[in-house]
Amino acid sequence: MIELLDKGVYLLQGQVILEDADKLSLEEVNNRLKHEGLGPLPAGRIEREQARAGTIAYTILTDHNTINDKQNLKIKFDAMASHDITYVGITQTASASGMKEFPVPYILTNCHNSLCAVGGTINEDDHVFGLSAARKYGGIFVPAHQAVIHQYVREMMAGCGKMILGSDSHTRYGALGTIAIGEGGGELAKQLVKRTYDIAYPDVVAVYLEGSPVPGVGPQDVAIAIIKAVFKNGFVKNKVMEFVGPGVSNLTVDYRNGIDVMTTETTCLTSIWRTDEQVEEYFKIHGRSEAYRRLDPKAVTYYDGLIKLDLSRILPMIALPFHPSNAWTIAEFNENSLAILQQVEEEGRKQISNPNLKFKLTDKLVNGRLKVDQAVVAGCAGGTYENIVAVAQILGEKALGDFSLSVYPSSQPVFFELMNNRSIEKLTIAGASIRSAFCGPCFGAGDVPANNALSIRHATRNFVNREGSKPDNGQLSSVALMDARSIAATALHDGVLTAATDVEKLLSPTPAYKFNQEIYKNRVYQGFGTPHPEEELVFGPGIIPWPKMRELTENLLLKVATVIHDPVTTTDELIPSGETSSYRSNPMRLAEFTLSRKDPCYVGRAKEIQEIELKRQAFLAVGKNVKGMDELFLPLVEKGQRTPEDIQQLISKTGLGSVVFAIKPGDGSAREQAASCQKVLGGDANVAIEYATKRYRSNLINWGLVPFTINESDKSKFAIDDYLYIPGIREAVKNGADRVQAYIINSGGKAPIELKLEGLSQDERDIILAGCLINYYAE
Repeated sequence: MIELLDKGVYLLQGQVILEDADKLSLEEVNNRLKHEGLGPLPAGRIEREQARAGTIAYTILTDHNTINDKQNLKIKFDAMASHDITYVGITQTASASGMKEFPVPYILTNCHNSLCAVGGTINEDDHVFGLSAARKYGGIFVPAHQAVIHQYVREMMAGCGKMILGSDSHTRYGALGTIAIGEGGGELAKQLVKRTYDIAYPDVVAVYLEGSPVPGVGPQDVAIAIIKAVFKNGFVKNKVMEFVGPGVSNLTVDYRNGIDVMTTETTCLTSIWRTDEQVEEYFKIHGRSEAYRRLDPKAVTYYDGLIKLDLSRILPMIALPFHPSNAWTIAEFNENSLAILQQVEEEGRKQISNPNLKFKLTDKLVNGRLKVDQAVVAGCAGGTYENIVAVAQILGEKALGDFSLSVYPSSQPVFFELMNNRSIEKLTIAGASIRSAFCGPCFGAGDVPANNALSIRHATRNFVNREGSKPDNGQLSSVALMDARSIAATALHDGVLTAATDVEKLLSPTPAYKFNQEIYKNRVYQGFGTPHPEEELVFGPGIIPWPKMRELTENLLLKVATVIHDPVTTTDELIPSGETSSYRSNPMRLAEFTLSRKDPCYVGRAKEIQEIELKRQAFLAVGKNVKGMDELFLPLVEKGQRTPEDIQQLISKTGLGSVVFAIKPGDGSAREQAASCQKVLGGDANVAIEYATKRYRSNLINWGLVPFTINESDKSKFAIDDYLYIPGIREAVKNGADRVQAYIINSGGKAPIELKLEGLSQDERDIILAGCLINYYAE
């Protein structure tokens, strides 16, 4: 079904895979091509480095690189997009850094806080701020309920050969010929002040598609199968996935978009697809024919790895709690449901690590079949036109009874066309709940299941508590990811898990899609290029400026505020999703939720050392000695240097803060708050074996937290309430050191440990020295 080739490979004429083409004569290569019915290559020797430049990714990345160095890129994007839990902070940061107008089209959508009912007026206050920012700086404002962020960009902004940056992890428009990257807000603020996105040239992995999906298999099935194959082994981590091969043209554009948006869950950097006449037709339908151009790998292309996938062999899939990679075919699951659920329960309890929560799925088995409690089709992955048409066709007008099914079309134009072809009518009569364009079910702010319930969803993620349950209140429910087609088949059977391929009712051809441009024309504010600098930003009471953050001190003394030994720590665990999103314009209020689901005592520990640091700063500001801190600093100095003057000198040069230790933090969302909340609470660093994603590591740096790594053999050295002393850290960062000698201090004494500062650019080092990106720009 899926083959992985973890080494370099050549793709010839877009169809022939050869591992050693550069070692063969041109005659041998052309004979192979002739055997496959393809034309010969032009004369000349096959060279690996030249063939590297044959990828679609290479062309787009180098077109957007602003310097001559092709190995260390400085990228400027064509457009950007944010939603209503990120654009406030981004705009504030950029405005404080000197921005006068948006230099590129910047889309502000309102699809995350639009249905949350937490905090009184604060959600709509953010929307008012967003419109005022779009007017003042010349932006594009998409009001609540009009479209989820990625659907709007697909419809109105993506284009072949473009690059788009978004402050959401699922920023993916590769199927439309656009390299799109999801990052934290700091990276968008850089673009707004005309700086660059700096990365080393990434590896590019081919995803070679052949065959066609069988009826009943949808894009989520293909996506889950890929994620299962590549997530745990890190096969595409921080790499570009380039979709090629004849199978691409056997997929509709909606289908491709559905696969593409889920590539985020592989931990790849981004994605790009070859384009064809279907993509050309997509842009024509949306009134943007000029956005199309043919994209194909060159006749000789070299990839750093290859994923070969036969679409005809993909079966309906289910990804069980608590990750999209925790997947089985539905057929395999139904044959071994008890054993699989017992395994999932055991692994899930370890991940939850909370004895007060009862995680149980085996009680969902009825006569040997899994019976689920709820179903949702929503967002940028599930709520597309073809998915919802398929749900309506499979379900028909069959009464749902007490089984709950909610459907969220991804945009008002999609909703309008679903009404025109009577899909909405069928679903409404059947008893489905039809909602507006909203991302809530994807991050825990809509259709939260009952305690101990299991929901099946065509959405993006199924992390712990991602569906909105609150472990601190003793609540736990969970989500399994499935394709909309099998969700409909399951609803057809009253919640008993059923693959769409097992439904006798055949799907009819999908009615042709028509895009009504008047819907956006009558509602969306199009202000790019026409800023109104004389107008003021409108601040509601929940929009709070960032607190002052000190620069990196000469030394650091950090309290270990949490220790997490899970194989992977998600951003959902670092800062919960759901209704906490309502507080994302209030840094201090949001910070109270940091690690609340994983380690409820973290905030208290961090605040305890932060309070001492604030006293240290206050005393130093007036030139007085810092009294009462001697005991904390005594273990740092040799016995012969413990004079009051020595200790006071050390205190004046040593910042106090907290540190998070986790094995592999940062999988999941691009939300910068996973880092900024630590900073607001006085955090100065993370220590990890590795970071799950580039975007989380970038967020740490942009908020002035040092992203240390250590050898795996040292992971057992960290314990909560220990201290980590890092002498000379400022000098080390400034001078480009990649190793730092530090010490763990506890009741047992003072033990050395080596911390690594790997892969930091000079700009990143300067941001860390300044204390955060805001300080860096202020300088």
